[in-house]
Amino acid sequence: METLASLFSLALLASAVRLTVPVLLAALGAVFSERGGVINIGLEGIMIMGTFFGAVGTYYGGPVVGLLAAVAAGVVFSAVHGLLAITLRVDQIISGVVLNMLAVGLARFLNIMLFGVATQSPGIRGFTPLSIPVLRDIPALKPIAAGISPLIPLALALVVAGHWVLVRTTFGLRLRAVGENPLAADTVGVNVFLMRYLGVLISGALAGMAGAYLSIEQGRGYLEGMTQGRGFIALAAMIFGNWWPVGALGASALFGYFDALSLRVVALNVPYQFLNVLPHIVTILVLAGFVRRARPPAADGIPYAKEEQG
Repeated sequence: METLASLFSLALLASAVRLTVPVLLAALGAVFSERGGVINIGLEGIMIMGTFFGAVGTYYGGPVVGLLAAVAAGVVFSAVHGLLAITLRVDQIISGVVLNMLAVGLARFLNIMLFGVATQSPGIRGFTPLSIPVLRDIPALKPIAAGISPLIPLALALVVAGHWVLVRTTFGLRLRAVGENPLAADTVGVNVFLMRYLGVLISGALAGMAGAYLSIEQGRGYLEGMTQGRGFIALAAMIFGNWWPVGALGASALFGYFDALSLRVVALNVPYQFLNVLPHIVTILVLAGFVRRARPPAADGIPYAKEEQG
């Protein structure tokens, strides 16, 4: 009974919420990119850039500067992906893999240049924690209501805003149209290339923010390898969520829970090695069980060339 209770303790749920945020932000970014028809395998690399520049910006100017630096780095890196995949029509998978490889080497090189070591930055301070009034005074709810990162409510707000944008705004409708049928969208005057670029840039900004959360709020500094494949897990969360922000939230929460569970091995009589790979096992099971039933945008991953259509 004690073991079962530990699986649903508020402390575990609070940890799950914290670990959900980076996957959620990256998955939300993937939704915008793929709704426009561009696969962004480079999310992992963009998150790496976010962790590095988030730490560097925070070290020199504070957490707000770090967050903005990470977002800017994500936008710049995703623009490279956009140039390759949208303008030059390079295979989108290859372009994303190149970004991932480039990010690892670039982060290491820049870290040596700035701090003289290859794999980590000096320690930094994160954002001032927030507490939810009333709920923080209830002892049972204190783990999830007191001392939380301000990026947690921001991430939840972005999910609501992202869903509203895709469903209710002209921009969202045009982005989805470009992802479903770019020729038809082009015929009625929608700039396919612009919409796809905007989708990719938004995905870069959100993935950069996800990386900043890891370095500023969790790691308190940059450490090589700290993303631990979360960019790829975010892609699985997006698929599990059927390419919608709210669905991505639910899927990310599932991964966050198993990630938190893998860190609480002391209280559970289960081999550490098994629990340590739980998030990745869940990712594989999700992809194996749901990818056939999921319905991506019809033109997802297909380059568009106006002069070749019609």
